[in-house]
This record gives sequence, structure tokens and C-alpha cells, in this order.
Amino acid sequence: MITAQQLDQLDPQQMRAAVLALVQQVHAKDEQITRQSREMAHKQALIDKLTHENAVLKRLKFAAKSEAYSTEQRSLLEETLDTDLAELGQELANLSMPLPETEEDKKHKARAKRQLLPASLPRTDIRHEPESTVCSCGCQMKRIGEDVAERLDYQPGSFTVERHIRGKWACGQCEKLVQAPVEPHIIDKGIPTTALLAQVLVAKYLDHLPLYRQEHIFGRAGLPIARSTLAQWVGECGAQLQPLVDALSAELLKHPVLHADETPVAMLKPGNAKTHRSYFWTFCTTRYSPIKAVVYRFADNRAGSNVREFLGLQGESGWRGTLITDDYTGYKACFEQGVTEGGCMAHARRKFHELWANHASPIGNEALQRFQSLYQVEEELQDLSPDERRRIRQDKARPLADALHDWMLRCRDQVPEGSATAKALLYSLRRWAALTRYIDDGNLPIDNNWVENQIRPIALGRSNWLFAGSLRAGKRAAAVMSLLHSARINGHDPHAYLKDILARLPLHPNNRIEELLPHRWQPSDSQD
Repeated sequence: MITAQQLDQLDPQQMRAAVLALVQQVHAKDEQITRQSREMAHKQALIDKLTHENAVLKRLKFAAKSEAYSTEQRSLLEETLDTDLAELGQELANLSMPLPETEEDKKHKARAKRQLLPASLPRTDIRHEPESTVCSCGCQMKRIGEDVAERLDYQPGSFTVERHIRGKWACGQCEKLVQAPVEPHIIDKGIPTTALLAQVLVAKYLDHLPLYRQEHIFGRAGLPIARSTLAQWVGECGAQLQPLVDALSAELLKHPVLHADETPVAMLKPGNAKTHRSYFWTFCTTRYSPIKAVVYRFADNRAGSNVREFLGLQGESGWRGTLITDDYTGYKACFEQGVTEGGCMAHARRKFHELWANHASPIGNEALQRFQSLYQVEEELQDLSPDERRRIRQDKARPLADALHDWMLRCRDQVPEGSATAKALLYSLRRWAALTRYIDDGNLPIDNNWVENQIRPIALGRSNWLFAGSLRAGKRAAAVMSLLHSARINGHDPHAYLKDILARLPLHPNNRIEELLPHRWQPSDSQD
């Protein structure tokens, strides 16, 4: 800062330099104010959106009580709405904006008091004492009391209680008081341990047990936990885990070859007790990739825009690798925007298998034998480098593929137009470049079977979920399942992984969130 006295002593050149410096400072502050204004506007828009969604969910929850649902549908819908509300509340809390309280909320809050955990449950004392009990004045401090906080823990079939005891130490000379700080928890002031939270999440999203069934299981273990409480835990954990899921998605998009597939699930529309078809989209690395990762995305439609949004194709910096898919038209727009198409030989083979299985077709039988020859080449390539894989494919698979193509062309001229055999032949012939692209690139797999294996958990869950419940519930399921199944394919125990990251997330720096991704995860020292 230049004082008035110093200003009088400046020569013209120094004066000009000082004015230029001040102008630059003003411009910098203007840019900072503009940026902060944009951030505040974005934050306020997000808060308004979440607050509106919260009000809508509360109305739906009230209206659901009068809808004609079956008992099971009502249970699933109520737990979904409770979980959505809890997740919304946590998202607003992360934005430092508490949910507005209605009169009903205030009455419920006044009635709801945390009940003491049953005295009959086994208890384990965990003591937290200050690093030093010597006062800064040099006196030895004395223990004058303690604070005790209990957390509910769970091992399959039994509950226990952790008693976290924080001793109070005081100096008799200067009356200074010290106490070990309260460790942050994934759920602020929450009663469940991270082991119990991990159990609930794994049971819901990996074992596909709805919360009302878990409520009964916990009841048999001696402590029924209301499904509304379980729903609150799931919602709050879902919001806290989202940054990790975003980091996993970003990590996936660093890879030049990805699989993609989609599978339908039914989503209930609250208000009319009807379901409509929604979709889980699955994206994952290939079996050849050193990184094993899978990301699920939920959408209420099958539009190709869901794929383009995930790949970031709205801008020029979007993903432009090779995408291994079936022939669903929703992917075609991606290939028009710079993504390379990799075909699925298994889908082409399946057309001929149907001919052989349903009609004992000689053409179908011969096609299966020719496809089998291509797959036999692949059996010896799993552990080779991409260059070696390409070399062997060029040497062994290329002649087989060329012969298969020529045979298909000859057969096409001999079968009636529009017949099932003609359709099977045309499916392969029209996609031949994409189907055989793997021969010229050792990083590409022969088919899309790897991602279809990752969709199987959704197919299993579909029979137990009945419906996703809501768009938010579907997105939450996709997010948590992305972490759990990525942990599984990396050889980790999903419960141990989730328990550990739930414990570490509250203190883990955001700029190092990638360290907690399943393929990079190393158990903490405290992990059993």
C-alpha cells in the first residue's frame, strides 16, 4: 500500500507503474467477486432444488399412506422415501444449509428421544485420553471425570456396544481442563459403528435385502432397529459416499477401452401405484486392464443421452476411446462423436445358437463351430501383453475371421430374404468391422461378456427389490453398488472395505480421495 506522502515522491515512471499495479489488483478483485458470485448462485440454486425436492418427498410420504399398495410395496416405498429424505438432509448439511423444519418436524423432534441401548448387551470399553496430562504450567493434571458415548456394533447374529470413554483432566494450579477430542463420525452424533453401517449397506445393495427384512433380522438378534432409522443411516451414508463414487467414475474415464451395457428394472411412480421401466447402465474396464473398476448409473429411460452424459461427450474434452457394446441403437450417437465402436462377437454367435437350438439349422451349427475356433485362439491370450495378443490374433484369428466372413457371404446368397437365417447372417455382416476390430488391437476383448457378468448382481437384485422406488433411490443404489462390486472384483471383502472407508472419510483430505478407491485401497492399521 502506497501512502499519500510516498505518492508525492514518485517520478512519472514510478507513478505509472503504481497505477498499473493498482489496476491489476482491482481487476483481480473483480474476477474474485464475479467467481464467488457465480459459486454462490450455483450453491443457492442447488439448495433451492434440494429444498423443493425435500418438500415433494414429504408430500409423497404423506400421500402414500392413503394409496392402495400391497404390504410389501408399502414397506419398500416408505423405506425409500425415508432414505431419500435422509440423503437430502445430508446433502443440504454438506452445503451448510439445514433443512427447513415444518410443524410436523418439530413435533416429531420433540417426541423423538434417543433410547438408551439395552443394558443386557455386551460392552467393550474404548478409552480416549489426552496425549499428555502434564499442564503447561508444569503441574501433573488429575482425572476429575469422564464422558461416555455408546455406539451400537454388530457382528452377524449378535449386537455389542462400544463405550467410548473420554477422560477429563484438570490442573489444580491453573484450573486448565483437557480432554481427548471426539473423533468425527460418518454420521454426526450417530449411534451405529461403521461396522453396523457397512452391514446394513452390504445387506441392502450386495445381498439385496430390503430394510424391512433387515429390521426382522436385527429383531431376531435381540434389538429391532426401526426401518425408518435404517433408512436414515442409508441415506446419510449415500450422500457421504458420493464424492468417492464421482472419483471412481473419473478414474474409469482415464482408460482407453471400456465396456458398456444396460439392463431394465421397474421403478415405482409414487402417486399412481404403477411401475415403469427404468435402466441400470454399467460401465467397466476390460479383463485385460490392470485396473479393475465398475460404475453403475441409474436412469428412468433407455435414451442414448445417458451414455453420452457419462462419457462427457457434450464437450470437446469428452472421452474418445473404444466402447465395447452390443448393437443397441442408443450407443450409435457416441460413434458419430468420435468414440470408436467395438463389437461383441458373443452377440453375433448368439443369433446362430438360436437357429441351431430352435430349428436344428445346419448353417447355425457350422457357424457355431467357426465362432468356437475364434474363441479357442483367445484362450491362450489372457496373460500376454497387448502387442503379443495382437500378433497372435493376426497370425491365427485373422485367417479364421476372413474365412467366416466369406462363408457368411456365400450363405447369404442361398437363403430366403427375411428368414431367421438371413437375419442372423446380416447381423454379423453389417457389423463386421466392429466385430473384428479386436484382431487389430491387443487391448480390445473379443466380446462384451465381461460387462454382462457385472450386470448379474442387478439381475439378482431385481427379483428382490420389486422396484427401485424412486429416481434418487435408483441413483443411490447404483452409487453404492459401484463401490461394493469394484471392491469385490479387486479381491476385497466388501464389508471390510466399506467399514474402513466409512471410518476414514470424515478425516480424509478431499484432494486425496483417490486413495480410497477399491483398486488403490490399503486397509488402515486399525482394520482387522
